[in-house]
Amino acid sequence: MYQIIFATGNAGKMKEVREILADLPAQVLSMKEAGIDTDIVEDGTSFEENAVIKARAVAGALGEREKAVVLADDSGLEIDWLNGEPGIYSARYMGEDTSYRIKNANLIARLDGVPPEKRTARFVCAIAAVLPDGEVLTTRGVIEGKIGYEERGANGFGYDPIFYLPDMSRTTAELTPAEKNAVSHRGNALMAMKKELSERMQG
Repeated sequence: MYQIIFATGNAGKMKEVREILADLPAQVLSMKEAGIDTDIVEDGTSFEENAVIKARAVAGALGEREKAVVLADDSGLEIDWLNGEPGIYSARYMGEDTSYRIKNANLIARLDGVPPEKRTARFVCAIAAVLPDGEVLTTRGVIEGKIGYEERGANGFGYDPIFYLPDMSRTTAELTPAEKNAVSHRGNALMAMKKELSERMQG
């Protein structure tokens, strides 16, 4: 059986990843579960570059593990009114140790007085895979929405409580896990990657 090691320590993200990849013929592990602890410097200029940097760093720390596929994602929130901020710096916005409650409050404050039609934003997710033979794959998923006026919803994590989906009249933090996986940027990118990996694992 294949092993898929996902380069994250985020429990919320691992839950989403496991739900989406559940029917692949593979054991899905986090870095911690795989016993990998490596410092990764994300100095890419795009979501794709950062995802590849992370996946390659973890793959390099694996040693000789047969059939291990390393996945990594880089994702973030792009707000049009703020010229695409926080973008690739979403996780580090206002400092890595700053709570998302503070980050979300800051973004809402920066959009104070901005009319609904100008509050457009999107979540972007790039996923990179490093295969056992060294081949690198990337996929991208995007979900369009708007920045809300307050935090809403207890599901999800990060910027989910302020990311409003007009078509669903809810924030991504108000969606059920199944609803979110069906429409989210990470869900879209993971589904595309799952298709790529499925073809190779069965081939």
